[in-house]
Amino acid sequence: MNPTPCYLNTWKRFVQEGLLDQARLNKRVMESWYRCKSRNVNPYLDKGQSILKKDLFNAQKKKHSLFLDIALPYLHNISRELKESEMMALLIDADGYVLSLAGCRRTLEEAKKINFVEGVRWTETEIGTNAIGTALEIGEAVTIHGTEHFSVASHHWSCSAAPIRDEDGTVMGLIDISCLTDRRHPFMLGMAATAAHAIEREVSVYTKKNEAELISHCLEKIDSDQSFIVCNEKEKIVAASRPVRERFSDWRRMNVNDLYERGVAGVHKQTIFSAKDGRPLGKSIALAEVSRNKTAPSLVSRFIYPGETGTSRAFQQALNDMRLAAKTDANVYIWGETGSGKELAAKAIHQASARRNGPFIAVNCGAIPESLMESELFGYAEGAFTGAKRRGSKGKFEQAHRGTIFLDEIGEIPYQMQVALLRIIEERKVTPIGGTREVPLDIRIITATHRDLKDLLQKGKIREDLYYRLHVYPVKIPPLRKRIEDIPDLFRHYQQQHEWKAEFPPVFFRRLQEYHWPGNVRELFNTFERLRVLFPDGGLIDPSQYSAVLDGLDWKSGAPSEEDRLTFRERVQKQTMMEALQKTKGNVSEAAKLAGIPRSTFYKRLRKYNL
Repeated sequence: MNPTPCYLNTWKRFVQEGLLDQARLNKRVMESWYRCKSRNVNPYLDKGQSILKKDLFNAQKKKHSLFLDIALPYLHNISRELKESEMMALLIDADGYVLSLAGCRRTLEEAKKINFVEGVRWTETEIGTNAIGTALEIGEAVTIHGTEHFSVASHHWSCSAAPIRDEDGTVMGLIDISCLTDRRHPFMLGMAATAAHAIEREVSVYTKKNEAELISHCLEKIDSDQSFIVCNEKEKIVAASRPVRERFSDWRRMNVNDLYERGVAGVHKQTIFSAKDGRPLGKSIALAEVSRNKTAPSLVSRFIYPGETGTSRAFQQALNDMRLAAKTDANVYIWGETGSGKELAAKAIHQASARRNGPFIAVNCGAIPESLMESELFGYAEGAFTGAKRRGSKGKFEQAHRGTIFLDEIGEIPYQMQVALLRIIEERKVTPIGGTREVPLDIRIITATHRDLKDLLQKGKIREDLYYRLHVYPVKIPPLRKRIEDIPDLFRHYQQQHEWKAEFPPVFFRRLQEYHWPGNVRELFNTFERLRVLFPDGGLIDPSQYSAVLDGLDWKSGAPSEEDRLTFRERVQKQTMMEALQKTKGNVSEAAKLAGIPRSTFYKRLRKYNL
């Protein structure tokens, strides 16, 4: 894909005023800029911010050791070819961390100036639109050139990245080719894509060999009357005994959780290791006796919340609300802070409802550019607009037919679009853009926001008639700081999920309960994940070992700061003014002139932003 030329003024106008001439950007870059804007990424970042310390970086490499073992030879082969072209090649994991890089020495030195180094996290959230982060977001190969990058750090770079997928289609990582803009060459994207494809082929061969070795461990028992399965490390079932095969004809498409959700319990697990290199290949799981005629218990009769656990009154109340909601087809509104588990709650309601066999379609309304939201939600007919697919496209509502649609951050839907949404809720029909035929819908609607819907109503962000249609059955997910007594239970739940046999002293849990957890359960589980990466073998872990991880939490922040309350545009305005004041050594008149802001407006904003 050749990038559409993007001029510096186009970028400036977007970051300073939020205005964008869409004809100057290709669709992928435009969508990425809007994502960056919605996530409040700083466009003035001049270098990468998140770099892993040595011990954490080594742990990250260990976590992705298989990926590195297979992909590194390809990286080195490419880098030898790239040196003369003054380019470099990089391997990036699925979390967006640079695991290895090689190539032209001069280019590597230039990369150091913007912290484009091993251990840095180069995602859209961290550094804005870039080939690595954007390829991870959209799951496709992409080139980002010059001022198509959202943050100034990469404005002098041209980068092409291609995803590397495993057998299941999951992105394992990326390979990226980067250079300074004046060294850019059209072959970069093709070379990255070719290398990615070659690595995928080798991953496929490796996976098939592993599965063959896994199955060889249980060949003698495969036709016995014992009930057991063998799964790989991703818990996909690769072999099953005769009772399981007879009971579940679709076992080849199942993972372990699918089996558990159908009422079969695992009673004993045993890890299987490779005889060649000692790597864990997967597990053999003995099951409670499986009868061919036995009917699995109905999920409607029991409510399963797969994401976490807890005995606190606040969490149990939320579970009870979800349980009651699952028994009806009423519209549900979920209110909870970021990271509290709103989508998990919506999935749990869907899985426990009569619609559990239908699709569950999740839509983050805050991540869709306003200009694309109608076509995403409602779909479009053939020839509806320039660039439309030949046969049109189903929208999210139509995709959710006979299932559940989950609209997260519903308050981000533009006011003028809310009328169309109201009609869909009332009539259960949708008309695709450019179409004339109404499509009937059989759907359950669940919505969510991280702010109280009533507050959005009072601020005029949502229509009153829509509010009453959505706010039929509210479910409030408590923030973690309101249920700190659940932290030990959540830790045990995490351990069971990952079979991690680590032990911590009581002071560890007391310290966790003293923290305010602005990122809620998501932040807590990320902390557990970091500890598991550092101490994979478990055992008794003392304070001297884990204190560095806990000290790295943001203990100073509490309630949202004034800075957090600013909109994206206000943050950019403030940043522009601060830079102008710094360059003019505090001379307000000169700073206003430099920033291109009338002096009277500049003074007003000085007071507004406490500068």
